[in-house]
Amino acid sequence: MKEMKGKLLRPNFHVHAEEGWINDPNGLVYFNGRYHAFYQHYPNDVHWGPMHWGHVVSDDLVHWERLPIALYPGDEGDKNGCFSGSAIVWQDKLWVLYTGFTENEGGETIRQIQCLASSQDGVHFEKHGIVIGEDNLPEAYCPWDFRDPKVWRKDGYFWCVVAVRAKGGRGRILLYRSEDLFSWTFINDVFGEDCPGMMIECPDYLDEKGLLLFGEQFSPQEGKTHLNVHTTRWCVGALNYQTGRFEEKNRGIVDYGFDFYAPQTFAGSDVMMGWLQMWDRNIPSEKYGFAGMLTLARKLEVVREELHQTPVIQGETVKEAVDVKSIVDDAKIGVLRIQAKNLRSLRLALRKKGESQAELALKDGEFIFDRSKVGEEITGVEKDEDSLNGIRRMPFSGRENVELTVVMDEFSVEIFENGKVLSSTIYPDQDATEICLTVDAQECVYRRESLK
Repeated sequence: MKEMKGKLLRPNFHVHAEEGWINDPNGLVYFNGRYHAFYQHYPNDVHWGPMHWGHVVSDDLVHWERLPIALYPGDEGDKNGCFSGSAIVWQDKLWVLYTGFTENEGGETIRQIQCLASSQDGVHFEKHGIVIGEDNLPEAYCPWDFRDPKVWRKDGYFWCVVAVRAKGGRGRILLYRSEDLFSWTFINDVFGEDCPGMMIECPDYLDEKGLLLFGEQFSPQEGKTHLNVHTTRWCVGALNYQTGRFEEKNRGIVDYGFDFYAPQTFAGSDVMMGWLQMWDRNIPSEKYGFAGMLTLARKLEVVREELHQTPVIQGETVKEAVDVKSIVDDAKIGVLRIQAKNLRSLRLALRKKGESQAELALKDGEFIFDRSKVGEEITGVEKDEDSLNGIRRMPFSGRENVELTVVMDEFSVEIFENGKVLSSTIYPDQDATEICLTVDAQECVYRRESLK
């Protein structure tokens, strides 16, 4: 395993496994004075395997402390995996509702059902078994594709949305209600029709904002801004608790980059994290002994019926320049903030070393991110021209005063502008650290922040 100066090469401030595989964030919650993040984890290999719940805690959503694995598979309902789920604090205890997986003979004999566990201290969990089983699932839906419950409390009841696939159809989201977390009643299919993709995963609902989030597997391509075969959507509207239907006003995609999936918000909060990776791609970090990481925490708002995201991060300013036309800097980890008035064009090279670089360019009203020239090649199942050329695009706001925020870590970049985000993994040489910025604007301020 490759090391860097005696230290394992790992992300600096993105949640990851010290060893092994991770995917979806689970059970995001503030409990006993700390933020808890659980995640899908297989500790024994750098590939997906029998799912456990890994566990980290934080005081600031940036620096994370690793705790022991919280849930292991092998009990009633979760013999072959503890799949994704969510958390809620009730009666001074931490409760997690998660999907138990039993493989059986595969195919339609697989069973995915919803299980409950609780903890007094937020570290050690007692399992309570199956609480939403096959008997609670209407006949029209597949018990072999029924997963990822997100729970919340409203008007004296617990509610949860669960992803499912319709028999002979595609992905759906179901709504359930409970008085005690143990006994659940099916309410309705929140859309009442198939989604464009084959299967929905990881639904999440923020009641106060009328914001519904969900992943969608095997989605059809939509123009040049929705190219990932697995994507993540947002819908703005309102959940009608009487009918169990979601009344939609607007929708879009959560992240414009290569690598984002399975978002979840912290219980009772408007802060979200996602999986900073994508299915059906190679993951070069496998050779370092880990695969997968979570995104930076992001604060969510709904602005004019559009999802608006800002990074939850603040560093210490270590370099600042005003009236910038071009500037060269040196860093591979930290936060770049570029404030520009009447921005006409921009070109930003990151992790540059000779001809190798990741590049962000503003051209013809859109940001174009190119990772084809930086480090190790990353390929997926997408065969469109942009994907084959290492390109992703994000709309430009065109505002008079623009603030572009770029968050860089050892193997990733997350780019924010006017509430939109583009996230990508990158695997450059470790000594590729140069930053080059060229701007055409009336005014421009460049600031770089370090993270301790």
